[in-house]
Order: sequence, then C-alpha cells, then structure tokens
Amino acid sequence: MLLIASFVALGGRCFYLQFLRGDQYLNACLVQQRSYISQQPQRGVILDCQGRVLAASNKIQTIFVEPRNVREPQLLSDRLAPIVNIKADEINRLITESRNPGFVRILTGADAIQCSDASWIPGVGIQTEWQRHYPTGNLVSNVIGFTSRDNRGLEGIELKYNKELSGKPARNVFFADVRRRPIGLLEQTGELTDGVGIILTIDATIQQLVRDELEKQYEDFEAESAVAVVASAKTGAILAMVSIPDFDPHDLRATDPNSRRNRVVTDQFEPGSMIKPIIVAIAVDNGTINKDDTIFCENGDYNGRGFGRVHEYRNHRYGNLKIREVLIKSSNIGMAKIGQKMGKQKLYNGLKLFGFGRKVGIELPGEVDGLVHPLDMWTGYSVTRIPYGYEINVTAMQMLRAFCTLANDGRLVRPYLVKAIVDHNGDIVELKRPLPPVGYIVKPEVAKWIVNDCLVGVVNERDNGGTGWRAKLDKWQVFGKTGTANIARVGEKGYADNSNLASFVAGAPAENPAIIVFISIRRPNGRLGKGDSGGAVASPVAGRIIERTLNYLGVKPTIPMPSIGTKLGYAKK
Repeated sequence: MLLIASFVALGGRCFYLQFLRGDQYLNACLVQQRSYISQQPQRGVILDCQGRVLAASNKIQTIFVEPRNVREPQLLSDRLAPIVNIKADEINRLITESRNPGFVRILTGADAIQCSDASWIPGVGIQTEWQRHYPTGNLVSNVIGFTSRDNRGLEGIELKYNKELSGKPARNVFFADVRRRPIGLLEQTGELTDGVGIILTIDATIQQLVRDELEKQYEDFEAESAVAVVASAKTGAILAMVSIPDFDPHDLRATDPNSRRNRVVTDQFEPGSMIKPIIVAIAVDNGTINKDDTIFCENGDYNGRGFGRVHEYRNHRYGNLKIREVLIKSSNIGMAKIGQKMGKQKLYNGLKLFGFGRKVGIELPGEVDGLVHPLDMWTGYSVTRIPYGYEINVTAMQMLRAFCTLANDGRLVRPYLVKAIVDHNGDIVELKRPLPPVGYIVKPEVAKWIVNDCLVGVVNERDNGGTGWRAKLDKWQVFGKTGTANIARVGEKGYADNSNLASFVAGAPAENPAIIVFISIRRPNGRLGKGDSGGAVASPVAGRIIERTLNYLGVKPTIPMPSIGTKLGYAKK
C-alpha cells in the first residue's frame, strides 16, 4: 500500500508539473535559452523650410554590463577600467548598486577599439543606440524641444510629433549560450520602420537674425524675458519664433527648467494698447462708430458711476480726437468711450470672432486659451477696460493672428508651423498648404483703413503722438501698434510697481504686407533711463527685424529713394 501510494503521489506530481505548470517552466526554459535584442528605428529628422537640419539622430555604441551574469564585480571592474578610462571603483559601484539586473550603462559613445576590447569580457555587452543631435544648439530649442535618453520627445515638436518621429521598432530573437551570448538568429518580430521627417516653416536664417536682435534688446534693458514671432502676413506660416531665455538641448542639466517653456504659446497676458486697433475695427465694422467720428477725451480725466476713473497713459490731456487720432495717440479714454458705445454684447462677439479666448491651434504642446470672461461676468469696468487692453488675457499667437487678419484685408488667417511630413524614403506623407480664406472677420475696407491710415500713422506721425516712430524705415512703409501694459501682482490685487510688458506688433510693406512681427519684452528695467514702454523698448527691435527680414526675402522697396539732386538740396524742376 505504501509503494502504491508513493507511485500515485509521484504520478500526481508529474501531472502537476507537466500539465498544470508546464507552460510556466517552458517559458522559464526559453528565457534561459534565448536572448532578445531590440532594433531601434532611426528617429526622424527635423528640418527648416530650406532643408537645414535642426534635429537628427546619429548611431553611437554603448558599453554596458549585465549584473546578473557577473559573479565578481570587482574583478570585472578592474579589467574594464583601462578600456573605458573610468575608475574601477566607480564601475564596481555602478554594478553593485544597479536596480536593473539586466543592464547598467558604463560608457556611451564608445569607439570601435573600446567596443572590441570590452566585448571579450564576460558579462559585458555592446549596444548600438541612436543619439539625438541638435546642430543649431539654442537657436530653435524652444520650438524643437528635446528628447529623453531613450529617445522619447519631451518638449516642443519632439513631443507633439513623438509618435510619428519615433518610427516602429523590431526585435531579434537569438539562441543563447550559458552566458546569454547570441549563437544563432531564431526569428525577428515586427518590421523595423524609421520615423518620418518633419519640415517646418521656420527659416533658420530669419530665426538667427530675430534671435540676435531680440537678445541684444533683452540684455540692454535687463529684462526678465522676451519673445518674438515673424509670420507671413498672407499665409500665416511662422518664419521665426524666439523665446528668451532659452536653453542648450545638449546640456539640459545646466538649464533652468523655466527656460525650457516656449512663452509664445504658454504665456498669457493683458495686451495693453496693442488690442486697440482690433477694437476699433470691430466698432467700425458693426456700425458703432464711423471713421470720421470725433470723440471728446475729457482732457485726460474720465470718470462715472459703474466704471470708475479712466486716465491717459502718462497723464496726457486730450480733447476732441478723430478715431484715427485715438489710435495714433493711443487714448485710453477714447477707447473706453468706444467700448461704452458698442456695449458688452457687440464687444464680446467681436473678440470671439477674432479668436480671442481660444487656442490658435499651432503645432506645439502647452498652448493656452487666453481669457475672455463670459458675458455674465462683465461689468461697466469691462466695457471700458477691455478696449484699451485690460481685463482680457491674450497670447502672442493670438495677437499675431489678429494682425495677420487685418493685413489680409480682414480675412481670417491661421498660423501654422509644420510645412510637410515626409517618410523615411523621402516621400511626402502630408503637405500643409495655407488654408483658403474662410471668410471676412471685418470688411476689407475697414481692415485696409486700419492698416494704411491708422497704423501707418502710429509709425509715421511722431509729431502727432505716434508711439511707433522708432520702427520707421527708409525703404518700406511700416505699420504697427505699441502696447505698454502693467503686470499684475501674483496672489494679490493690483499691479506691480515699475513692472511693464513692453510690446509692439507691426508689419510691412503697408501697401501689400509681406510679414507680421510680434515683439514683447517683459519687465524691462525702467531705472536705466532708456524708457520701459512698448515704443521705447519693443518698436526699435521690431524695425530692425522687419528691415533685415525683408532684405533677406528680397522684397522690393515701396518708398521711392530721393534723387541725387534732392539729397544735395536742389529742387527738381
């Protein structure tokens, strides 16, 4: 009976191992007998509109150790140290403290000789990897972003198009010896597919000149930050996008994380006087005011029940002003009265029609909506403050789009950053052409009057109070509007002292706009005695950027050059 019981027990145990737990032990056996090596695809390249490389991946060799196959870490460390030029104690520490029993990185970017010598040491392996490289460094870092060590996009275009850029990996399954070294290929799972390429609308030459000019102004005025965007007025294609401070994508450890965000899309702010041309265009278009109307600006002090007191910037005292003069002189009181005439419903509708309060949809992560409060939150303060740029938050992209719309005869323009997507064979997967005009936001005659009369006057009529005169050029007619907005305190009511956002949005040539430029410099140091307004800080750099960009693009001058006789003071007959 004991013998029979023993055989029954043995049979039961065999049944349990063979049938009930068979798969488990089979898998354990296969793990011991097989080695798996992943084939990583090449991450797609990112190019500017001229085909210049902004981001690419290069192959590198990595020497690693598999701790579970190392019996004597110190002995291995002593053999490996002279090959990789790393102290043996450091290698030993990496091996013994590793939480990953299958992989610990020793040296990245090893040369052929180092790889050959290290491969003879049991427990040491060689892995081929792709390393991301950014040839232009800081130049487009806030647009391109960067990747992690394992080639995952973490910011910018790298993050937004991570799936497309990454491609599809494959895996080779090898029969392995006792030290898990591959002996023969058994199978390959998956199809290795390299990532697609992304071609941007950015032109690296324009990006460089914009960054140079903006950085100089940022440093000269000891500012906290600065942004600049250049776009095609007709298509909305982004030719340059700069956010300072920026960072070196090759040296992220030495970078302040605050410098990695692209302020063009992540920051919202009260625009100040920049928004005045938009409000006037809305008011003229919906019939609230006429171009030839006159507004009494109360000699600099306007107050009443339900909306408080409105002052002019720097206590100017204006009387009767034409509508164009309200814009040229940038009268807050004139704009407040236009807002009251229009009423909150028409004003709200016009702002939403221009796209304020919602994302532009640019191909970058982190874009914010801005802020236009719901109508039920509006008060008498709202209809008087919003028209000169307070109680509303906008982004740089929203202001750029609004001025592109004015420059495009009132037709909606949709800014975009990605020009095309191509596969690893160079074939076009997606070609992004400018979208056809959807419709008119304001009538063409209204938009043309705002651009060619009012905004040209802001630049040309210095003696009439035009605040953008520093952007005036000899060869092209510039149009634009300055903005100087106080910056609100954080966590408490009111605005900070001596703390401005100095901005200027402009374009040229006024007769047939080719580009729109947005400049904003945050907290310029007014104590330097050079001014802290949009006119003093932002308009000069905008003028230089417009001039250099139009020269680069080959845009013909629109202002006739004086003859030699005129230059010498002789009158032409």
